Amino acid sequence: MPDTAPALTLSLHPRIADIPAAEWDACAGTDNPFVSHAFLLALELSGSAIDRTGWLPQHAALRDAAGQLVACAPCYAKSHSQGEYVFDYGWADAFERAGGSYYPKLQVCAPFSPVPGPRLLLRPGSGIGPAALGQGLVQACGELGLSSVHVTFCQAAEWEALGEAGWLQRLGTQFHWQNQGYASFDDFLGALNSRKRKAIKRERRDAAAAGFVLKTLRGQEITERHWKAFHRFYRATTDRKWGRSAYLTARFWPLMAEALGDRVVLMVAEQDGEPVAGALNLLGREALFGRNWGALVDVPFLHFELCYYRAIDFAIEHRLPRVEAGAQGEHKIQRGYLPSATYSAHWIEHPGLRRAVGDFLARERPAMRHEMAALATLSPYRKAGEAE
Repeated sequence: MPDTAPALTLSLHPRIADIPAAEWDACAGTDNPFVSHAFLLALELSGSAIDRTGWLPQHAALRDAAGQLVACAPCYAKSHSQGEYVFDYGWADAFERAGGSYYPKLQVCAPFSPVPGPRLLLRPGSGIGPAALGQGLVQACGELGLSSVHVTFCQAAEWEALGEAGWLQRLGTQFHWQNQGYASFDDFLGALNSRKRKAIKRERRDAAAAGFVLKTLRGQEITERHWKAFHRFYRATTDRKWGRSAYLTARFWPLMAEALGDRVVLMVAEQDGEPVAGALNLLGREALFGRNWGALVDVPFLHFELCYYRAIDFAIEHRLPRVEAGAQGEHKIQRGYLPSATYSAHWIEHPGLRRAVGDFLARERPAMRHEMAALATLSPYRKAGEAE
């Protein structure tokens, strides 16, 4: 471990079960379910994030001289770059063509989940900062002979601390809905300009007129029948969009649901009593996180209804500050979801590759900020003094 903290010991674990759940969650907190012990365990027990799929768990545990866990991180030695949503294929290709070996690399993330949140999990009151754990990961990278360490979809404070420690910084963007204290969905609509308000009303009306029974289910309301159907939806989406095997196995959904309970929220459309479309969300302390969507039917606006509008309904009802609707999708802007920065930090061992990637990121960051500013001008919200 770092020379600046000789009393700390870093260990890597090939199973999340090797670290007691209570100790892990004391560091992870309750804000974000994607870094909870239960979520990560479900990924491993279901066969989704394991060595066979190219996700070899190497979870980091930082302990003090008394053996107390003071920090941890969900880590994977990866033999590919799939399922990450912060794309480094170009870096890997350039390094391989130059005779280097980019894989395996060390990935610090919530697998298959482009959800911003804490990645360097620190026990409150421990006095440990993100840079200390980051330095331990760099040391582990060298000892294991890995090319690099990537901390993706981390928090801004982690990004800043790692940047100050010499890591390369990358910016991305997603689209999040912010709750301005709305009392109802109509109250939210009242904040939009007239044209956008009418468009959303029409989309919701058309989705409802399609004849489906629309439900928002939570916790034990979601049955095995729903999860079997949802896996079919998920496979339909992955097969259609990417034409490859799905990341998540059929066993993952019920294992995750049993472990997380009421933090699981499923928006479902039923036809003749059978689920035909659904959107999976996980509930954090201050946000509803939209994750997976799929359907066996092709119906206009059903995707928007289940993924975006019912999520807003849920957030307003439960007084949540925001909805984070996942990766990509500029079409979300017109539905009230505005650009929000995402962060990742990267340590690259090879000096030449580190220099080349650093130069690229130095150009990419201002371009990304410019793009977010341009996208923000497309906001559907009424400006101050603008008539309805």
